[in-house]
Amino acid sequence: MGFFDWLRKNRKKPWEEVCDETGVEQELSVPESIEVTDLLDLHGFFPEQVRHMVPDFIDHAVQLGYEEVKIIHGKGKGKLKAAVFERLSKHPLVVSYRDAPPYSSGWGATIVCLKKRLNSP
Repeated sequence: MGFFDWLRKNRKKPWEEVCDETGVEQELSVPESIEVTDLLDLHGFFPEQVRHMVPDFIDHAVQLGYEEVKIIHGKGKGKLKAAVFERLSKHPLVVSYRDAPPYSSGWGATIVCLKKRLNSP
């Protein structure tokens, strides 16, 4: 089961609980479908989650024909970036990765070059 499948199945997450005006906890819902684009924003996620998200994101991006994607992990303490780099270094569909240019998030994001999708006859 990939991360996006897991996300749809496991709707309740501790970071999504909020209180309404009366102080009663309310659960925020997760969308039924998640559109995969050439951008993955990891703000609000934990390094443990990134280990599942990044490979699924890369797999879906290649299936959709993207040759380059951007992963935003933020600058912070670097834990998310380290988790992202660890997964990217092991992924067979990743050609290379680098910090984004200064005008596009700089070292708070990573640009990933992907292998081209092979078209079947």
